[in-house]
Amino acid sequence: MTKINISRRSLLQFTAGGIAVVGASKLATPAIAQSSKVSWRMQSLWDGGTTPQKYEEMFVKKVAEKTGGAFELKLFSAGQIVPPAQSFDAVRGGAFQLMKTFDGYTAGKIPAHAFTSTIPFGYKKSEDYAAWFYELGGLDMARESYAPAGLHYIAPTIYDQEPIHSKVEIKTIADFNGKKGRFTGLASTVMGAFGVAVTPLPTAEVYSALDKGLIDIADRGDLQANLDAGLAEVAKFIILPGVHQPTTATSYVANKAAFDSLPDDFKAALADAAKDISDEYQANKTKTDASALAAFKEKGVTVIELDEADVTANRAKAAEAWRAAAKSDALANKILDSQIAQMKKLGLLA
Repeated sequence: MTKINISRRSLLQFTAGGIAVVGASKLATPAIAQSSKVSWRMQSLWDGGTTPQKYEEMFVKKVAEKTGGAFELKLFSAGQIVPPAQSFDAVRGGAFQLMKTFDGYTAGKIPAHAFTSTIPFGYKKSEDYAAWFYELGGLDMARESYAPAGLHYIAPTIYDQEPIHSKVEIKTIADFNGKKGRFTGLASTVMGAFGVAVTPLPTAEVYSALDKGLIDIADRGDLQANLDAGLAEVAKFIILPGVHQPTTATSYVANKAAFDSLPDDFKAALADAAKDISDEYQANKTKTDASALAAFKEKGVTVIELDEADVTANRAKAAEAWRAAAKSDALANKILDSQIAQMKKLGLLA
């Protein structure tokens, strides 16, 4: 995942207590009549032509279909309206109404976002992470994390592991110690706890950093995306499972005033379309992971499977890093407490 930082100034405009957000009121209007047509602009997290962006195109079509064509989303790829690092502020200010984002990018300023994006060494199955959102109050807590900024969390797109690409053999968790690696978000904290010297490079720099030996290991994206990016040329090992990012949630987030002005069926269309896309994206990823992994092997890449007992034995250590990342933030700790309780029921933690 690409590291994105939001400005300290923008985040100082709100507090955990929910002080009114500058600029959010610009879009506050009476509720739109049911018969009215609505047009929003949406900036995606993805570059044009990529597989994830194609799923955002599907999302846009689903929203239109679910509203009889009355709700139009004009989709832009990453950076087409504003640079990705500015999307948080741009949606708050009304430059566009909806973004697809990765909460881990803002975890440094909003600690709760560390846990609504991915939990290293955490959930092994996307359906378990989805259950936290949809059955155990995760959606409400995610919305609570965005509300002080004048933003509304709609729903996640949830999928399973991303791999670690390596220039060296990594056969055990202990082997990560002393390596130089590229990770972002909560993964930076957790992998650092296992002795990795972390460098949060942009996605676009991962290939060259591996090629030049600036890093030994790297998170970048899913297997197909990394195959397309040519990582087989610069990293001859793939480490699975991707303990740094065993499951992932990217997020549909809207300007709250704009969202609140929508009729209920439009709000439902956004949430329902998001859920559809999440399920369909994971189903497709299962297929592309298998074909991409086969292609990596054909290119001479060795796939190393970490021992499950080794991963399990180190999950408690990772949990200590989770708690450290939550800091003294009440919401982050509330989220983490609920996730740990679920993981204990799943048998992931004692």
